[in-house]
Amino acid sequence: MPTLLRALLPALLCLTACTQPGVGEAATPDGADTQPMLQAGAQAPALKTTAHNGAVIDLSTLSQPTVVYFYPKDDTPGCTAEACAFRDAWDRYTAAQVGVVGVSSDSDASHREFATKHGFTFPLVADEDHTWAKAFGVPMRGKMTARVSFLIGTDGTIAKVYPAVDPGVHSDEVLADALAL
Repeated sequence: MPTLLRALLPALLCLTACTQPGVGEAATPDGADTQPMLQAGAQAPALKTTAHNGAVIDLSTLSQPTVVYFYPKDDTPGCTAEACAFRDAWDRYTAAQVGVVGVSSDSDASHREFATKHGFTFPLVADEDHTWAKAFGVPMRGKMTARVSFLIGTDGTIAKVYPAVDPGVHSDEVLADALAL
C-alpha cells in the first residue's frame, strides 16, 4: 500500500464511520438492526466504567448535566477538532457545572496518548466491546461508532440528542442547551 494512502486511511475510515443511518436507526457491521438510538426523554443507560484518566464514570449517579459524545477514532481530523473544541470550552463547562465524557472504541492506551497530545482534561471511555454504543443505540461502521452526542440531565434522562454533529461548533451548541436545562 503506498505510504500516502496508508497515512490517509484512518481519516478516510473516520469519514466513512461518520456517515450514519437515519435518525433512530442503528446498524451492526453486518447490516443487522440493533436497538434504536435513544431519544430525548429516555432514561440514560446505567453504565459504569473507569475512563482513561482513572475517573470512574457512573451514568446512574450524575450530579451535573453531562454530554456523552461518541466519536469514531482518536487523533483523526474531525474527532480531534471536536475534542479540541470541548477542551477549548472546558473553563466554561466547568463554570457551568456541565460534564463531558468522550466515548470511542479505541483502547485506554490510545485515549491516554490522544488526551496527552492535545491536553484534554475530560474523561475518555474505551468502548472496545461496544457496550456503551449498543446501550445508547449508536450506529456502528465496522468497529467505529458514528459521531453522535447525548446531553443527559441530572435526573438521568436524555435531554437532547445530536445525531448530526458539526465538530467545530458542537461544544458551544451543547453548552447552550445544558445552560437552558
